[in-house]
Amino acid sequence: MGCPIVMRYDVKLSLIAQERELHLKVVYASTDYETIRIHSVDLNRPGIQLMGYLKHFDASRLQVIGISETTMMEELDHERRLAGFEAVMRQHVPGVIIAHDEAILPECLEMAQKYNVSLLTTDMDTSEFYARLIGSLRYHLAPRETIHGVLMEVYGEGMLIIGDSGVGKSETALGLLKQGHRLIADDAVEILRTSSFQLEGRSPALIQHFMELRGIGVINVPSVFGVGAIKMSCPIDLVVEMELWDNNKHYDRLGLDTKTAEYLGVSVPVVTIPVRSGRNLAAILELAALTNRQKKTGYNAAEDLARRVDQSVDLGIEF
Repeated sequence: MGCPIVMRYDVKLSLIAQERELHLKVVYASTDYETIRIHSVDLNRPGIQLMGYLKHFDASRLQVIGISETTMMEELDHERRLAGFEAVMRQHVPGVIIAHDEAILPECLEMAQKYNVSLLTTDMDTSEFYARLIGSLRYHLAPRETIHGVLMEVYGEGMLIIGDSGVGKSETALGLLKQGHRLIADDAVEILRTSSFQLEGRSPALIQHFMELRGIGVINVPSVFGVGAIKMSCPIDLVVEMELWDNNKHYDRLGLDTKTAEYLGVSVPVVTIPVRSGRNLAAILELAALTNRQKKTGYNAAEDLARRVDQSVDLGIEF
């Protein structure tokens, strides 16, 4: 496998404005509205900035004005309102969003137009909107890398299948598809770090829903297996490393060894599956998914067996 490609991302403000769950409406679009890009997942509620205090102000963030800020500005006279909105707008922030369907003060619109700052509104409660917008930005701006592999959802577990070219990843995925599981990506998997402890995987847009099988060629998975056989993305819960069987290598038979792989600073449990003729790999991977689900609920069959053996030895029971 080649070196993973890691990049930093941004997102257009116009794309964020189109997301239905944010309920955003554009009141004033700046002349560069279609090209404005957001680089920060952090937001700012400019209460003290509207009063003129701009120390440590990060102008790269979107500015969200809620009921508190609007009420505060309403209590000021016209000149102080103008000065307050000007203090923020002249920093050339990427956009200002008025939450809770609050009326836009004339001074706010005037300063947005003067300094060419896009002005948007939402009818959502400020706190809920804040949380949704941060979630959206985390997704769009998530660190990511693209690796060679297959991503399946098996019994609700996101399973990243990796291994050398020709080891049988796509063939195994085909067996899982026939068992009713879902394909997310074949050949190339784009991994996103959506939080400090969670990875999400999806397919690059160009090859989404396609699968390559040696001897058959390329197939369109939903056209063959139906739309229920695909999914756009899923969390990555388990990595399955497939490798050709090596008679000289010791493979874990009990499952007591806990191995992990790290992607973008997040650790994911790993199992190594040796491949040789006659093994039902699809069934083995189904069992791997179910075992991983059990471990997440706190049960480990290998540890349970080891505990029983220790208890039997302590009691002098032969087995």
